[in-house]
Amino acid sequence: MLSSEDISVGSDIISISDIAPSAVISESVSLYLSSTITPGSYYLLYQADGFGSLRESNENNNVVAKAITITAPDLVIVDTSVPTSAAIGTTLEFTYKIKNQGNGNAGSSKTAYSLSRDTILGNDDDISIGYDTVPIPSLAPSAIFSKSISWTIDTTIAAGKYYLMFKADGLGDVAESNESNNSVYHTQAISLTPINGGGFNSTTGYGLINAAAAVAKALGQSTFADVPDLGGDNWGADLVKAPEVWAKGYTGQGVIVAVIDSGVDYNHSDLSANIWKNTKEIAGNGKDDDGNGYIDDVNGWNFVSNNNNPLDDNGHGTHVAGTIAGVKNNFGVTGIAYNAKIMPVKGMNSDGQGTNSAIANGIRYAVNNGANVINLSLGGSASSEIQSAIQYAASKGAITVMAAGNDGKSEPDYPARYATQWGLAVGAVSYNGVLADFSNRAGTTPLAYVTAPGVDIYSTLPGNNYDFKDGTSMATPNVAGVIALMLSAKKGLTDAQVRQIVTTTAANSLA
Repeated sequence: MLSSEDISVGSDIISISDIAPSAVISESVSLYLSSTITPGSYYLLYQADGFGSLRESNENNNVVAKAITITAPDLVIVDTSVPTSAAIGTTLEFTYKIKNQGNGNAGSSKTAYSLSRDTILGNDDDISIGYDTVPIPSLAPSAIFSKSISWTIDTTIAAGKYYLMFKADGLGDVAESNESNNSVYHTQAISLTPINGGGFNSTTGYGLINAAAAVAKALGQSTFADVPDLGGDNWGADLVKAPEVWAKGYTGQGVIVAVIDSGVDYNHSDLSANIWKNTKEIAGNGKDDDGNGYIDDVNGWNFVSNNNNPLDDNGHGTHVAGTIAGVKNNFGVTGIAYNAKIMPVKGMNSDGQGTNSAIANGIRYAVNNGANVINLSLGGSASSEIQSAIQYAASKGAITVMAAGNDGKSEPDYPARYATQWGLAVGAVSYNGVLADFSNRAGTTPLAYVTAPGVDIYSTLPGNNYDFKDGTSMATPNVAGVIALMLSAKKGLTDAQVRQIVTTTAANSLA
């Protein structure tokens, strides 16, 4: 009998003007059964004049029932075989078995595979490595399909431990009785080892920077123990293992990081407490109190307009500053070295353009006024002025960190290419540790190149605003922050020492 529990599967209009007494009309109908219908025994109910629009002599004899069994497939992964280790750039071979444990035939489907640092399918850290089609018209109930896969491990993937994830019917093309049991991970993690056993390679350089290992090595200790991830917009700090260093009490205290960029919004509520102050200068008196050649440079210098106001009129520099030393509070962002000081040095105009002399003079100004780390989230052509300034910084104990560039090229732009001798070059990776398509690679000439988060980075913007940005410009301040953590733990590290520690503790060396 018809009731409120019935599942409507549609209606059909008899397209004739009239049916004579004793006449019979035959109709064939195809109806779609939703995948939300539970398989089992049902009655298919037919109701003539289902809308009640025809006035009949008997309105109570319109319904008839026919027994029907609804079947549905249920695809699950029942067995996997995966090696315990493989080298990046080589072939990973694995096998799987997919079973239809439902009571209906399953049409052709695709099984999806991905790598994940955790055991949860669908997180942002998943790395899709492809699909494989079950090449049969249908998989009968209780039938099993087996497949062996060979996949070349992309050189942009970071070394480390991963779980191989499988998802039967990965594209969701087959309507199943249970859509929630398709996913499984191989319980034994795979160690993806670096190309040629470690060290430098032409794609990711020395690999993902590791703050916990770098700071520990600077102190002559083994790497610090893992701590719970912060999650959310702080994923970048998690990926470079900054919280592990914070737990040991090193947060960038006593370290000055110069941001040579489009300026910095030093009034931003998430930055103002960490803006460097030139205590030797008396604000607003029109005099060069400290004799450094710059009048009233209380918060840095503007080398574009040659004045004492390095306020950001583009947004780029403020975004960089937040990643380095955003204040640790209950809002906004938390910088990698959240107790370091930011020295604003404006070397680029409102269009993000700067001259070689402005950048070079900014570097020398920063060094001469106490900067320990210099962030250069910028790029251009070779410049003897900038090269000389970076060399000068290294000679004075300051470490320069330089963006590799966003052209997807096989080698870094300048000035990052000077990391063959001084400072560090930085490439950008996404949440899952894979080198971003836009990031310039390390190149065949060995240089101090590491990677850091540079995709969907949330940070400060002028006017107490925040937003997401991509680029090696966003990756570079992560590395600058890590170096500030190193210097807060071990004062007096030289440029050469920092380069050696960072490159020998990055992912390609530790994996």
